[in-house]
Amino acid sequence: MQTIAAAASGLFCTASGLDGNTGRDPQQPGTVIWFTGLPGCGKSSICDFVLSRLRDKGFDPVLLRMDDRRKQYFPRPEYTREEREKAYEFFAQEAVSHARQGRLVLMDATAPRIEMRRRVRDQIPVFAEIHIHCTLDTAMHRERSRPGGQVMAELYDKALERKKTGRDIPGLGMVIGVDQEFEVDPEAEMTLQNDHLSLQEAGQRASKFIMESILLQ
Repeated sequence: MQTIAAAASGLFCTASGLDGNTGRDPQQPGTVIWFTGLPGCGKSSICDFVLSRLRDKGFDPVLLRMDDRRKQYFPRPEYTREEREKAYEFFAQEAVSHARQGRLVLMDATAPRIEMRRRVRDQIPVFAEIHIHCTLDTAMHRERSRPGGQVMAELYDKALERKKTGRDIPGLGMVIGVDQEFEVDPEAEMTLQNDHLSLQEAGQRASKFIMESILLQ
């Protein structure tokens, strides 16, 4: 399997070669960048920051966010283990499909098992995993301040209550960090320690890495 460095020569989609209507370069294969980490680590906010920066520089990325895509795959999600596996299978297929059309794809999803992320890594030569790392305490603190919406509010607290009492909580699936460990991939191209960074600092570091180490090689 090629590394990012080995694949860099002549393979990256840069702003100067993009089609103005589609954002793709028909002469180049696509690029996939996967933001991963615990729920509450800040990956979605950092991904959005990077998305904005890339657009400012003339790129037209495809954004795939599991919280959004899951409800397209399963309009009435039950959050079972089987459904999670199938959702990540669809998610990987969707990213690979866009990349094979020459698109730059940003993926935002926890994907707790390394194998889930490698479904894309193994198929796309230009792939980077950005692991947004923080302690479980930090993730829990951030998650408590997040309003309900695409993701259930107070996710961790409810998962801990369920684990302690055995009480079923409707709509609450397996919570990574409580019910299942997040598997760290030693091959991740970037690990961003995000316990104490502001969004501006974290976003700038991720953007700098992507531009200098992936897109402009």
